[in-house]
Amino acid sequence: MNNNIKLVVFDIAGTTVKDHGEIAIAFKTAMKEKGYEVPVEKINPLMGYKKPEAIKMMLDEYEADAAKVTDDCINDIHERFIELMVEYYKTTDQLQALPHAEDVFAYLKQRGIKIGLDTGFSNHITDVIIERLGWLKNGIIDYVVSSNQVAAGRPQPFMIEKMMQAAGIDHSKQVVKLGDTEVDINEGKNAGCLYSIAVTTGAFTKEALIPYKPDFIIGDLNELV
Repeated sequence: MNNNIKLVVFDIAGTTVKDHGEIAIAFKTAMKEKGYEVPVEKINPLMGYKKPEAIKMMLDEYEADAAKVTDDCINDIHERFIELMVEYYKTTDQLQALPHAEDVFAYLKQRGIKIGLDTGFSNHITDVIIERLGWLKNGIIDYVVSSNQVAAGRPQPFMIEKMMQAAGIDHSKQVVKLGDTEVDINEGKNAGCLYSIAVTTGAFTKEALIPYKPDFIIGDLNELV
């Protein structure tokens, strides 16, 4: 691996943590409780976005009266989504790292490369995932940034920039970004990363990722090595 790389930033759900479809189900449930029947096929392409932004996108399509798409409405749906996801991640016996994720983390650590995670989740959800996996407290990763901890989520570069600042990295060409969605790819590009790499273990197929022009598309995290 390039000796100048100092930080690799990974997405969480669908990239380093297995997604069993629970995120789309929670979105679907939260929207349905407000009276909106949104099919999963419409939800999946929005996976990487900051969750309130994804909710607004769905409301813009499924609510004919634009006046009803208010901050309060979005917040209510988001709060319910958070409740559902926190409950899921606290209780599920299916929370697991994707194959080779921890091996790749160890490979990077051995080479002095910092490991960051960023996500479209708010920290209420992220904290439960990371705590249960033990990744931060056991020093398996170095940084975690959630979308509500910066001014705007992906595809804006702010989460990556926050980790660069924490790591004392001045040059974005010393950073690699890896994720499973369109907005992961564009986040890496917008941050000026050396590579913006897509992985097919989550929401998008290889064919669906190609139009967003990632530097590489891989089918397994081990290919990063």
